[in-house]
Amino acid sequence: MVSAATLERPASALPAGSALDLRHVSHAYQLKGEPLPVLDDVSLTAAPGEFVALLGPSGCGKSTLLRLVAGLEPPARGELFVDGAPVTGPDPSRVVVFQDPTLYPWRTVWRNAALGLEARGLLKSQRGRVDAALTLVGLDGFASAYPHQLSGGMAQRAALARALVNEPRLLILDEPLGKLDSLTRIAMQGELVRLWQRQNFTTLLVTHDVEEALLLATRVVVFSPRPARIRAEVPVDLPYPRHRDDPRLVELRREVLALLGVGDATG
Repeated sequence: MVSAATLERPASALPAGSALDLRHVSHAYQLKGEPLPVLDDVSLTAAPGEFVALLGPSGCGKSTLLRLVAGLEPPARGELFVDGAPVTGPDPSRVVVFQDPTLYPWRTVWRNAALGLEARGLLKSQRGRVDAALTLVGLDGFASAYPHQLSGGMAQRAALARALVNEPRLLILDEPLGKLDSLTRIAMQGELVRLWQRQNFTTLLVTHDVEEALLLATRVVVFSPRPARIRAEVPVDLPYPRHRDDPRLVELRREVLALLGVGDATG
């Protein structure tokens, strides 16, 4: 049986997260019989255990990039590697958390969190991992609740627990906090950092919130409008926990906003 203490063991005792390597990746969709380019020659790496945030205009191709990394579809051109192996399809070591929790309404929180193990035929032997993940995200008292009984933040915690049950080496986050109210979002930002620090997985986050990217990530990648090209990569040289009024964070925020072409506008 897996205990919450096991899932919270020190990062030094954990296997490192996955190394990510994108080489000259381009992609397009068909729209009314014509190609719609969404990614243009994107090359990007992430070291094991790194937290990388992707920023760019809405619709530029960031979420498409996450789908390619997850193996949900192949790129039109270029190559993607995780730990040196080509990405040819989905894998349990790469887990996606979307903006909507996508919980099954007829399943309890526990049964929703157990989906990955159940699909792989591992639930009977490793059901303790479900209890441990729910404890880790603070939902151990809600295992028997149904999605309609949860707040937005609790539902997103359940989605995170479902991801953590699979012990991902690469956690792919597609605006997971985008629909939460401001106070819940702030609390969940801190929770994401703590989970990343405890579990040592590599994290790839898409967000439209400049401040959120700077509070969470070790590096921010700024994209151009569609088709997305990498405009700049900004290292975030600040210790955790970070504070919104830190002068260095304010300075980085101005730098990133300028790269996005919005000056001192609110991120």
